[in-house]
This record gives sequence, structure tokens and C-alpha cells, in this order.
Amino acid sequence: MKGARVLLEMLKRYDVKHIFGLPGETTIPLYVEWSKFPEIKHILTRDERNASFMADAYAKVSFKPGICESPSVGATHVIPGIAEAYKSSVPLIVFTTDVPLHLEKKNMLTGFEQTPLFSSITKESLTILKASEIPFILRRAFRMATTGKPGPVHIRVPQNILEEEVASIDLRAQKEFSRYPGHRQIADKREIKKAVELLLKSETPLIICGQGALYSQAWEEIKELAELLAIPVGTTISGKGSFPERHPLSIGVIGIRGGTIVSNKAVEEADLIFYIGCNTDYVTTDGWKLPSADSDKAIIHLDISEAEVSNNYITTSVLIGDAKATLKEMIKVIKDEISQQIDFLNSPRIKALNKSLNEYREALREGKSHSKMRPLEVIETLNELLSEREYILAIDPGISAIYTSAFFKADKPGRRFLFNFSLGALGYAIPASIGAHYANPEIPIVALTGDGSFGFTAGELETIARTEGNIKIILFNNDSFGWIRATIRLLQNASPFATDFKKVDHVKVAEGFGLRSYKIEKINDLKTLLKEELTRNSPSFIELNVDPEDELIPPVPSWLKIAKEKKLAHIG
Repeated sequence: MKGARVLLEMLKRYDVKHIFGLPGETTIPLYVEWSKFPEIKHILTRDERNASFMADAYAKVSFKPGICESPSVGATHVIPGIAEAYKSSVPLIVFTTDVPLHLEKKNMLTGFEQTPLFSSITKESLTILKASEIPFILRRAFRMATTGKPGPVHIRVPQNILEEEVASIDLRAQKEFSRYPGHRQIADKREIKKAVELLLKSETPLIICGQGALYSQAWEEIKELAELLAIPVGTTISGKGSFPERHPLSIGVIGIRGGTIVSNKAVEEADLIFYIGCNTDYVTTDGWKLPSADSDKAIIHLDISEAEVSNNYITTSVLIGDAKATLKEMIKVIKDEISQQIDFLNSPRIKALNKSLNEYREALREGKSHSKMRPLEVIETLNELLSEREYILAIDPGISAIYTSAFFKADKPGRRFLFNFSLGALGYAIPASIGAHYANPEIPIVALTGDGSFGFTAGELETIARTEGNIKIILFNNDSFGWIRATIRLLQNASPFATDFKKVDHVKVAEGFGLRSYKIEKINDLKTLLKEELTRNSPSFIELNVDPEDELIPPVPSWLKIAKEKKLAHIG
């Protein structure tokens, strides 16, 4: 068989169902063979960048490696999504075809040295030099992508390899690495015992869950541990969904992207912080001030990555291992140490926290209505309509992310929120909604985006219309890069520069791609429309006019301080 068939046969054995990408001259031999493999669906995208974001979202929702492919000329285009996946530990397999390698130095059209480009943003960049090596390369790629700290693996496939004949070949796959986590390792038992002792003697412990808790699917163990010892639980923006946010022990998101006055105060007041699957990054810790690096708090850090655990804080107990497997072991030890579960519902600390959270939420509702749609009202509407319903939210940076992370309440744990907040590039939500749809086509996907992000991804509306995905796009339009406007005006005390757009009729654009499209100006009209749209198994587009972030300040701690001093309109 030819190399192209060997590649597809191996992917079939790894239970690959969907691949995102688009054709080029170097991929034609693969596409010709692909027509004989209907069980591996190719999702034609309009841009390789978006294909990589689709694969990212697919991996998050399906718990299988996301797979995207690109011709040699598009290999540079997938970089934004691969870099984001690498920083946020998303398991991807990224195929880029190439010209025959012996022609690269002869200035063959579209050929260039791909390996250095991918080496710094993947766990490994592999080049297939013989068709007979394809099974070995794929076994290595799946194994690396799904074990340890997950991440993307790049495979470079020269065009001539796809056409090379192979007489006999070993097509065995290692099926245990077709999903993640591939293997679950438990942290050192001595460190587990030490961590339990610290938790039991702590007076005001706090759990903070990062995205690693979601990758490990550890939400049941986190809930059991929290209830066992009456420990409040916060999450990072990327870890949102690790814990049900209507639970009495939930304080919601912490940090500077979705953290509130109440949740961040809980971090400050804790005498012990237990980080689970969290890389203690700038956003989570407000630039390593929440808590400060020299605080006297006890720190327990559980993470699969030896590079991230105790990286930014001197850690009292280091737990290197899978979150779910290690927490199971911790719970066993705790149950041997305590005679009965703490009554968290009657804990004075938990009652006080819930009182503060309720007062904060009530105060938010008292704000005056503005002439334009208020993002908080939109999120409250989604809270109401999506409650008790299966859904996934794909969310762009900016207004979409800050209000969703702070004010949307996850009633159930699990991977329901797709953020890209390791690098935070604009233009994630729309392609991510497509990837999420193919990972779970039975439920509605709601993409929350902005007009700045829309400019990066408008072409994928054709993909949504063509595939008829159950995707509802809500666009917050403020005719600007609003986040940058606010940063310049509030933190630099300067006039906005290079941030404002000409007015665009986004509804007409979406209609041109074949989507049902609406422009809504009143919150009650939005509620009525969304009720109807959520019953339809087809895509739609809704545009909402909102104030830019410098005119209605969202809950960003450094911005709110200035807004209150200057008596500017703000939320939070």
C-alpha cells in the first residue's frame, strides 16, 4: 500500500473520527486516498489557523487528541493555535505536508524548513523519512500527546512519502493512547500524607482548580474532598467547570480574568492554598501578588507537570501526578484520619462566604440600565436559559470572557467552557464552536465573540452554514478593540490609539453566508429569541451593540480601582 493509506489506516486504528484542515498541492495524494476512508470525516475549513483552534476545542470536549492538517504553504498559518495548545497543554496531532525534502534547497514552491518552526511550540516535531516508519511515528505521537503533561505533537509528511509504496508493514496501534490521560500516575505517598496533615491542621484552607483538573476529569474527587473537609473551591478562568458554581462551597473564578472582590478576598484570607492542575500563571495570581510570593501561606501543589508544580511559589507539599488518581488516594488517607465528615452547610466560615457572595450579586443587579445592551444582562439571560440544559460555551477574549468567567454559573461540573487564556489570541470562539460541535453534535454550542475577533474568523461562517452545526453565535459589537481602548485609557491615562473600526453591518455579513441573523437591542427580545433558537438544531447569528470596555468598566481589579476613583460606570 502507499504511504497515504498507511497513514489513514493507522488513524483509523486510533479511533480518529474527525480531522480539521484544507487542501493544498502537497496534500493531494492524501486526499485521493482519503475518499476510501469515510469513517474518518474531513472537516473542510477556510483557514488553517481556524483548523488548529477547532482541533483544540475538539480535544477539550472529546478527551481525544484533536487532529488538524495543513499543506506546506499553510504550515505557518496553524502556528497561533498550536502555540496556544502548547501553552495550555492541549493534546493535538498536527500534520503538515511538505515538498520532497531533497527539493527544499532548490527553492521548490511552498517548501521550507518546518521543523524549527514547530519545535519550540510542540512536545516534539517529527519528520517521516520513509513510509515504512509511519506506524512508529504515529504510535510515538499519540503516546506523547496524551501522557505526562499533554500537548501538541507535529508530524511533517513530505509529499513523496504519501506516494511511496510499502510492501509489508506493522499497523498495530496502542489504543490506550487514543484518549487522554493516557496513563494516570499517583503522586508520592509520603507527600500525599504530608499534604493531608497540612489540610487537617489548616483553619482557612482554599482549593484552586486550574485547567489540569478538567483534563484529568477530577471534578467528582474535588467535590468529595471539598465536602469532606468543608473547603471552599475557586477556579482559574481556564479551569472553570472543575467545580459546580451553585454549590455552597464554590467561590467562582479567582484572579484578574473573572475574579471578583469576594473570590479574590478569599484567596487573601486563606492560610493554605491547594492548587490542583494549576500553573499559577500571571492571570490567576494577579502578577504573583494573589498571593504574594513571600506570603506565609502554606502551599500544596498537585500537577502532572514537574516543570509547573511549585514553579512560582515555595511549596510546602509537592504532588507530581494525575489529579484524579492522586485525589482518590488523598481521600482514602483523609477518611482514615477523621471520624466524620465536616458539616460544611453549617460552617460559620462557609455561611459568611455565601453571605458575601449573595450580597455582591444582589448589588450587581441594582446597577442602572444603559442605552446599549449590558453584557451582564446577556450573561444573566444565558444563565437562566441554559440552566439544567446540556450546552458548551466557546468564548473569545474581551467582553465575552470577562463577563462569562465572572458571572455565568456552571450548574454542573465538566468541560462546558472553552477559553484560550494561555496566550489569549482573538478569533478563538467561532472556530472552537465548530470543533466542539463535532465532539458533541447532540447539544447546542454557544459562541460568544466580539467584533474584533470576528474580523479574524468571519470566513468560518461558511463552514458553519455548510455543516449545519447546532451553533449559536452571539457577537458583542462595540466598533473597536475595546480591551485595548480600556487598557490605554485606564492604565496609561492616554487617548486610544489604533483601536476603532468603521461601522460594519455584521448581520448582513452573516446572512450572506447563509445564517439566520438578527440584531437585537432589548434584553427581553434577546431572551425571547434565544428561547426559540435553542430549540432549533441549526446555526444562527445574533449581533448586540454594547459599550466599549472603557465606557462601562468590566470586573478587572486594576481597572475597577481607577473606575471607582474617577466615578466611571463600572460592573463589579
